[in-house]
Amino acid sequence: MAGTHCGLTLAWLSMLLLLSGCGGGSSSTANTPPGGGGTPPPGSGSANVLTYHDDNARDGLNAQETALTLANVNSSSFGKIGFFAMDGKVDAQTLYVSALNIGGAMHNVVFAASEHDSVYAFDADTGAVRWQVSLLGSGETPSDDRGCDQVSPEIGVTATPVIDPKAGTHGTIYIVAMSKDANGNYFQRLHALDLTTGAEMAGSPVTVQGKYPGTGDNSSNGYVIFDPAQYKERPGLLLLNGVVYTFWSSHCDFTPYTGWIIGYNENSLAQTSVLNVIPNGSGGSIWASGAGPAADSSGNIFFLDANGTFETTLDANGFPISHDYGNAFIKLSTAGGTLAVSDYFNMAGTLTESSTDEDLGSGDALLLPDVKDASGTLRHLAVGAGKDQTIYVVNRDNMGKFHPNGDQIWQGIPNGLGGGEFGMPAYFNGTVYYGAVGDSIRAFPVSNALLATSPSSQTANSFVYPGATPGISANGSANGIVWAVENSNPAVLYAYDAGNLAHELYDSNQAGTRDQFGPGNKFITPTIANGKVYVGTTNGVAVFGLLH
Repeated sequence: MAGTHCGLTLAWLSMLLLLSGCGGGSSSTANTPPGGGGTPPPGSGSANVLTYHDDNARDGLNAQETALTLANVNSSSFGKIGFFAMDGKVDAQTLYVSALNIGGAMHNVVFAASEHDSVYAFDADTGAVRWQVSLLGSGETPSDDRGCDQVSPEIGVTATPVIDPKAGTHGTIYIVAMSKDANGNYFQRLHALDLTTGAEMAGSPVTVQGKYPGTGDNSSNGYVIFDPAQYKERPGLLLLNGVVYTFWSSHCDFTPYTGWIIGYNENSLAQTSVLNVIPNGSGGSIWASGAGPAADSSGNIFFLDANGTFETTLDANGFPISHDYGNAFIKLSTAGGTLAVSDYFNMAGTLTESSTDEDLGSGDALLLPDVKDASGTLRHLAVGAGKDQTIYVVNRDNMGKFHPNGDQIWQGIPNGLGGGEFGMPAYFNGTVYYGAVGDSIRAFPVSNALLATSPSSQTANSFVYPGATPGISANGSANGIVWAVENSNPAVLYAYDAGNLAHELYDSNQAGTRDQFGPGNKFITPTIANGKVYVGTTNGVAVFGLLH
């Protein structure tokens, strides 16, 4: 493992001069939990960001942000205050833990991982590197891009890790890393690192392997076999009821590949469950443009599958006869520790969509809070969209399955988006926020368990490919701010009034070059925590906050 080291960037040294009074200004610092003690558990509204898009509903909301307001997020008082330099691209969302005890002192810590297979723990208030480790085995390098430009020039850590602050002695961060050796062998490994030192936990890492009954791509003797060279772990990791779930994407559409979900016990790293959602066909990987599959309090998992085999011939219960779920909105049960498809939705034109690569797999699911319909009945809904510009709202208790003569879904909004969705929406204060390719960010209010069919507001500007996956900060229901990053050159961080997206509060081009942070990086969603905004880039993490 690479050694631990500490250091400061020039930008952070400048900020420290301001903090000391030499520059006549100050910078906001992170809020610590009452008593300055341990970290709170994950959940919506937590000041910590422990998983992709803040929680397992994947709403993208930090509702305990007290420092950033509608009044002070502007180019006069807000801007870039630092940069965390790293050794490769940062495709995973950065995570945040407040008041972490390192060496007997409390620190607010930002965790970031690179495609060069390195993991960093940065002090959020000083910029110091509290620890840095390499996830490469002896004699290994990060993977090449496997001939696919989706993640290039190297593949290391692509998926957003997940943190359990209660696991192990000091808390644990779980990370998947890809690598290769000098003989051309490829490896996928799940690592569990001590949150305060970066040291591997007992039993870590574990090599990802798997087989599942089936006759589909890369099958042998009645089993589909997981080939680590053919996959990357793109969707964010999911920690649910003591199990870390990994979801596997192909390299472009290079066959052979199928749709794998593999779970590991978070304490022992023993493999607990394996499921393939295309066991007897081809395709159907789980990509989601980096978004993390969602989960509800009953232990159900929801995600959108990419283009692949789907049998339109159904069994007596309405499921595809050979258990292949290409281009489907899928619900998995984890009851009894076993992964199984328990429900799904697939549109009537699914075969045409899959054949033209117009599938759902570019997007992912967001779970809405329980809402009452017009009759007063409580509904459990999820929303998702992919490349066909339609917003799909499913009833999580009865998703609709497949009907060739017309969709039987809770709600569909054809052309609800102005382009394909590559990522996922965010949710705040009764409103869903979507940012599709070549489209503005649109706000869709929810009323009587239905999304408005046209946006209540939208941004004046549109976003180039891949669009934007917003993040939201608020103090309860007040001071709602929608944050989004544009994949342009230079990349741009935007902030909008959540109540009226036409009201742009800030963008990082407004102050000339002062706040610019280099060329864009695909599929980046900002992390907002304790008065700062963190944006992954092609060579580190840009840090934004109050200037004075």
